Amino acid sequence: MLDIRLLREQTDRVRRAIADKGDEADVQFILDLDTRRREIIPARDRLRARQNEVGRDIGRRKKSGEDATERIREMSEVKAKLQALDEEEKKLTAERDRLMLYLPNLPLDDVPSGNDESDNVVVREWGEKPAFDFTPREHWELGEKLEILDLQRAARLTGSGWPMLRGAGARLQHALIQFMLETHTREHGYIELFPPFVCNRQTVQNTGQLPKFEETDLYRVESDDLFLITTAEVPLTSVHAGETLSADELPISYTAYTACFRREAGAAGRDTRGLMRLHQFEKVELFKIVRPDDARAALEDLTRHAETILQRLGLHYRVVELCRGELGFSAAKTYDIEVFAPARNQGEGEYLEVSSCSIFTDFQARRADIRYRPADGGKPRYCYTINGSGTALPRLMIALLETYQQPDGSVLMPAAIRPTLGGLESIKPPRSSSGQS
Repeated sequence: MLDIRLLREQTDRVRRAIADKGDEADVQFILDLDTRRREIIPARDRLRARQNEVGRDIGRRKKSGEDATERIREMSEVKAKLQALDEEEKKLTAERDRLMLYLPNLPLDDVPSGNDESDNVVVREWGEKPAFDFTPREHWELGEKLEILDLQRAARLTGSGWPMLRGAGARLQHALIQFMLETHTREHGYIELFPPFVCNRQTVQNTGQLPKFEETDLYRVESDDLFLITTAEVPLTSVHAGETLSADELPISYTAYTACFRREAGAAGRDTRGLMRLHQFEKVELFKIVRPDDARAALEDLTRHAETILQRLGLHYRVVELCRGELGFSAAKTYDIEVFAPARNQGEGEYLEVSSCSIFTDFQARRADIRYRPADGGKPRYCYTINGSGTALPRLMIALLETYQQPDGSVLMPAAIRPTLGGLESIKPPRSSSGQS
């Protein structure tokens, strides 16, 4: 949530920033509500002062035996007016705060201008694009041939967009999850959490997903008013909700594996085939709570931590800074990490996002009421939050299968995860080998 003082004092900046994100909001209407609410406060203070004055006069009159009828009548009128102002102030505050929840976070000043992905900026690349002396297969074809991806039976269980891995495919996913968690906890210093996959309304609201995206992105358990999480960012953001942390507790770094659920309709055609666009997927999340002055360095660290996973798997990727029009609702600055899938786009290859690493400034911390007390003992300040995937599984699997495929249809396993796979060096078609399960 934005600070209401930003709207009051930097109205034009807020309007421009919202427009830059391609969003719309009636900022003036929110300000009008806020102005009316602020006008009530001195009027209410004057009535309370009058109430105290009349109350003292009533007491004096009763004590001296004088008639207090008129003063008692006035007291009743003052109470009624105060009650009406209190009710109006509560309604104005509730409506102002409700509308504030629909305002997106403001981009940081150095975020590139632009409206769509063509305006994003490539920051760096790592590794070389794989080259083949045969026609590479797309991941879904490899998955079917290797019998590690069973989308037809999964569709009978639930519907399209709900995947099922089998045999070596399931083993591979577990190995990748374990590899990522161990890297982030043992080497990068994150504390692993295993949070609920279902959260209450306030928890989802704290990240910025509610109320704006309730009807488009989220699965809701209606009977209990709970939501299936779209990312581990949802529970991790609220682990310290309502707390005031000490300065020496920061930074806090969490990592978590979860399943994720999104009502992503997708588009008809090739992008819905295989693991590209799913309603359920798994990923490992990275999340930090930091002091404002440390946020930019923390974003760079977190992004590098996610990159480490791709480097050790030997996958070519690039880091892209999103322009203003591409930023998410809650984000103030974002780096997308895009891994290269060489068989997509008719063998030309395609970059696929596997992580979005973002600073949220104090936008989420205000919603969740997460503060810290400065070391000098000053007034508590809101923390900054940062998160990114470290990384998401489906598109990582796509890139891995397509990058390491062999002419005979087998897929080599990167050395980094072979120990977790019990030494398995490759996944082979069932007719070639039975050692894949």
